[in-house]
Amino acid sequence: MQSFIIGQRWISDTETELGLGTVLTQEGRTVSVLFLATGETRRYAVQGAPLTRVRFGPGDRVESREGWSLQIESVQEEEGLLCYIGTRDDGAEAELPESELSYFIQFSRPQERLFAGQFDPGHWFDLRYETLERIRTLEPSPVRGLCGARAQLIPHQLYIAYEVARRHAPRVLLADEVGLGKTIEACLILHQQLITRRASRVLILVPETLVHQWLVELLRRFNLRFSIFDEARCQAIEDPAEAANPFEAEQLVLCSLDLFTNNPLRHRQALAGGWDLMIVDEAHHLEWSEQEVSPGYLLVEQLAQVTRGLLLLTATPEQLGRAGHFARLRLLDPDRFHSLTSFQEEATGYRPLADAVERLLQGEVLSKAEQDRLRSVASEEECDLLLERIADPGLSEEERSGARQALVELLLDRHGTGRVLFRNTRATVKGFPGRELLPEALPLPDLYRSCLGQPPEERQWQLSLSPERLCPPSSEGGPWWDLDPRFPWLIGLYQRLAGEKILLICAHAATAQELSEALRTREGIHAALFHEGMSIVERDRAAAWFADREEGARLLICSEIGSEGRNFQFAHHLVMFDLPPDPDLLEQRIGRLDRIGQTRTVQIHVPYLEGSPQELWLRWYHEGLNAFLDACPAGHAVFSQQRQQLLALTAETGLSQQQMKGLLDEAKALRLQADEALRQGRDHLLELNSCRTAEAEQIRAEICSSNIAHEVGNYMERLFACYGVEMEEHSAGSYIVRPGNQMHVNGFPGLPADGLTCTFERDIALVHEDRQFLSWEHPLVRDGMDMVLDGEAGNSCVVLLEESALTPGTLLLETLFVLECPAPKRLHAGRFLPPTLVRVLLDEQLLDLSGEFPNRCLSEICRPVERAIAAQVVKQRQSQ
Repeated sequence: MQSFIIGQRWISDTETELGLGTVLTQEGRTVSVLFLATGETRRYAVQGAPLTRVRFGPGDRVESREGWSLQIESVQEEEGLLCYIGTRDDGAEAELPESELSYFIQFSRPQERLFAGQFDPGHWFDLRYETLERIRTLEPSPVRGLCGARAQLIPHQLYIAYEVARRHAPRVLLADEVGLGKTIEACLILHQQLITRRASRVLILVPETLVHQWLVELLRRFNLRFSIFDEARCQAIEDPAEAANPFEAEQLVLCSLDLFTNNPLRHRQALAGGWDLMIVDEAHHLEWSEQEVSPGYLLVEQLAQVTRGLLLLTATPEQLGRAGHFARLRLLDPDRFHSLTSFQEEATGYRPLADAVERLLQGEVLSKAEQDRLRSVASEEECDLLLERIADPGLSEEERSGARQALVELLLDRHGTGRVLFRNTRATVKGFPGRELLPEALPLPDLYRSCLGQPPEERQWQLSLSPERLCPPSSEGGPWWDLDPRFPWLIGLYQRLAGEKILLICAHAATAQELSEALRTREGIHAALFHEGMSIVERDRAAAWFADREEGARLLICSEIGSEGRNFQFAHHLVMFDLPPDPDLLEQRIGRLDRIGQTRTVQIHVPYLEGSPQELWLRWYHEGLNAFLDACPAGHAVFSQQRQQLLALTAETGLSQQQMKGLLDEAKALRLQADEALRQGRDHLLELNSCRTAEAEQIRAEICSSNIAHEVGNYMERLFACYGVEMEEHSAGSYIVRPGNQMHVNGFPGLPADGLTCTFERDIALVHEDRQFLSWEHPLVRDGMDMVLDGEAGNSCVVLLEESALTPGTLLLETLFVLECPAPKRLHAGRFLPPTLVRVLLDEQLLDLSGEFPNRCLSEICRPVERAIAAQVVKQRQSQ
């Protein structure tokens, strides 16, 4: 039985947060202890009280309740009370009775908790060991930060993300064709930069129509919680009296460029934000010329000058011509891209280099002129060395092939935009479904015919593609859809495609609204509506209603803004109610459905009015550019060359077959010529540099092996069990996790009070978006691991071993040390020197038995020991 004396200091084994307690009274079989740190008194049965006597020894440092510290040199005991003798911080000798110890002293260091009798069950020690071991393997992983996304492991996306993310301050233009996943690539890079702490403050600038879509994608796929900033949010944050910068209130900020339009204050505040990384979506909207710069371009340019990392996203790198392309590159590296003239001259040399690279890849022998061309691009010494190895008959084919590949990579890295521009095309990325054009010729109403017959100057030529906006209401005052044959055709299509999702895109918001109202009132068809006149929240709701597979709308009617950014690959039918006056807009429309994730052939329905400009543009797109059935990267270039001719023919009411044939033949020839130039020149080099297939597959395999579902699941199951979190099976591969009734902490970070449904398998997470995808990079997993290491649980355990090889009564001490590099987190030093676990297992003769008894072996043969017995053993053997 323990002996209690008034004034002694004890600590609660079960409520260590109470601090040091002082014995008040012992009456019969009970003892009262006052914990002044919290002002609470506890009464315990003397027999079996969960209390441990506090005894400090020489070498310990303790604090008095007056706040001064004492370095203990000796300890005296009189009538059961201790007095500590030593030296104060000012060098004076002093005595400190235990009754004068600070009430707030707590034990957290392993040796303190051990000698204070604060032991944890052995499985806590095993959890700490496993956590340290896991961090040791995760920290230096080359794919760290790329494993946790709820996204398919698509090689070209992974290659770009891997290549860019490992740069200290990435500055690149992501220019994959529509549907290849630029947003996923950018977010993978962002996620990796945040996970490795190379970046902490991030600004994302997107068109206003895409703000909420980005917010949802960042959270749903990457578990990144960004804050949307608009004028109202800024005003709510800033304090005029303190002149505070609202952008400093959050680390991760998402906003539209519109926030800075005609707002110099927000412009200055954003420039002073101290960003580590900036992402700009739809960067082709940033207009620049040598004579004039748009306000949006100027803002991004100024931000780019004070931000280390910059990612620009555009599906059309040359939509604004070679000058526009140069303008975006100079945002990334103004020193490298300083002159438009030099840039244009340099581009002319890409084709010979592309030819030489192609011959190298085919294993052909290069001519002397080609070799000289290579030397002019790369280092002559490096080139000569590799060319000698390629031509050396004494080397094996494998060695010559390696030299050939090394030379190709050297050339790709050195060519014009190799380090800052990545562009994959559908020609190189396989696996896309086909496209099918389903045109429907409809009679041209007389009212439309008369409107189209007006002189061109009395109407905008673009409106001739949307005649419902060109013509006034009929003389009877009826709406346009009463006479437009496209309206009954649409109703018939809706009825024929029963059960199918249909996306309809038209050029004007008014057309979308009137169509939706007409379908509702005339046919009882309730369509989702999406146009620029709606708020962002309203548009998000419409998109979500359309995406709902069970009770969602079958038809979504969009104005032109629905062709940018939104992804509807779950639908397979696209209706172009009119045609856009630009090939890039046409591709963006089709790209809403024809993208990664599409499982069926995309059906493109085009109702057109015979004899109208719609028919001309349909044939020009289809027969001239082949733009409906395949992506047409040369479309804008052809359009630029034929623009005047095309507009002139659009203005004519009667178009001869000869005129039509001449236009289409010329368009086809220009397209083939441009395609060949792109294939042979710069774009071919970009494709080779944007996805090196062998490396991409290695990255994919590394991610799969480092994020094995059962390893994550087994670890989290043990971690949840230690903290009292309940985990039960939901369905095959999925689980329900919720706070338990016997939680050891007030709250588990990232776990809602009502729990969550999760899975450790990527394939299940991709199908069931309502389930959290728990990987090593999920915040709940990372925060759980941090909680294990930051807390004290498990740093002091006493267990009993049942091992015949050991002499009965043998005492073993197992200690864990961690070697860490104290470098700034942004340097990601863990790549080279990860936290290294050093385990030592000593007996009383100081013999190291670590090799004979690995941690896993000890875990299997140890069993719990009663706390009273453990405390007695520790007390008796404390000197050893």
